[in-house]
Amino acid sequence: MQDFDQLGRREAIRLLFEGTPYAPFSDGRFEAPAGESVVPASRVLLEGIDFDLVYFPLKHLGYKSVAGVTGELYASLATPRSLSVVLGLSAKLDFERVRELWGGVVAAASEFGYTSLSLDLQPSRNGLTISVSVVGCAPSGERPAPASKDLICVSGALGAAYLGLQVLERGKARFDGGADGPDSELERFRMLVAAYLKPELPAGLPDALRDSGITPSASLFVDRGLADALLRLVGSTGLGAKVYADRIPFEGGSFDLGKMLDLDPVSAAMNGGDDCRVLLVVPISQFERFRHDFQAFDIIGHLAQSDVGAVLVSPDGLEHPVSAPGWPLKD
Repeated sequence: MQDFDQLGRREAIRLLFEGTPYAPFSDGRFEAPAGESVVPASRVLLEGIDFDLVYFPLKHLGYKSVAGVTGELYASLATPRSLSVVLGLSAKLDFERVRELWGGVVAAASEFGYTSLSLDLQPSRNGLTISVSVVGCAPSGERPAPASKDLICVSGALGAAYLGLQVLERGKARFDGGADGPDSELERFRMLVAAYLKPELPAGLPDALRDSGITPSASLFVDRGLADALLRLVGSTGLGAKVYADRIPFEGGSFDLGKMLDLDPVSAAMNGGDDCRVLLVVPISQFERFRHDFQAFDIIGHLAQSDVGAVLVSPDGLEHPVSAPGWPLKD
């Protein structure tokens, strides 16, 4: 087992970059192509708040740290370019465990097409802290003006990550209580658990939209629940938004787990967190092309007149005003 005190900061960073397609100590500079704007995004993840190392594999955690902030670039239609990571490390993390975490970061950086990757290491007294900053390039041209009837589309199932977190927390509680042996819930609801531990983004989405000639009239990253995203959408467009409960995509097992926990999966989709989905508002004139080229997206609603506000339409046709607490559900 290698010790950070023996390796030193720079040697540890050099070793972590060995065998990767990236060079250590990069300054992350790049030249934006003509006609494109530079888009930054950043995020900090705290142990005990954003993740629990009792059940979170370190490689998955590294990957998720990058995916979460890359989603912000995708929502700006920006192609990822530069990625910078700072790890605050406590004494309980030796070099091999940090190498595992870093492996997830590198895997995500390669998958999402980052051309530059940098790392710094800092000591921490309060567990693991992960700070991720990214920069991308987006076209500088104007988007079409949002209009009533534009389609609201999402890149995958909603509420799954929050439900998966409940499975993991229940498993942790049983472990703390002295139970042993295989956990049948983890196996039964493995897709929900995977949605929390290793979320998926539609890799290459900004470039794919440009190749298809589709320019969304609005776009957002959904990571604090659909309700939060809808309220931000209404605020930014000045229009109303209708989402239909029976059009929201759910991961398999959501309703079985919801029944077991007395938890409505629709509520998890609206107010849960960590879904890591992209919401696109597509002009109705581009519907056929979008449906053909982006079949992984689900159409869940549409923009409406401003007096509608943000509403969730139940299967019986009733419209329920949307509200959001401002924080994702945690318990």
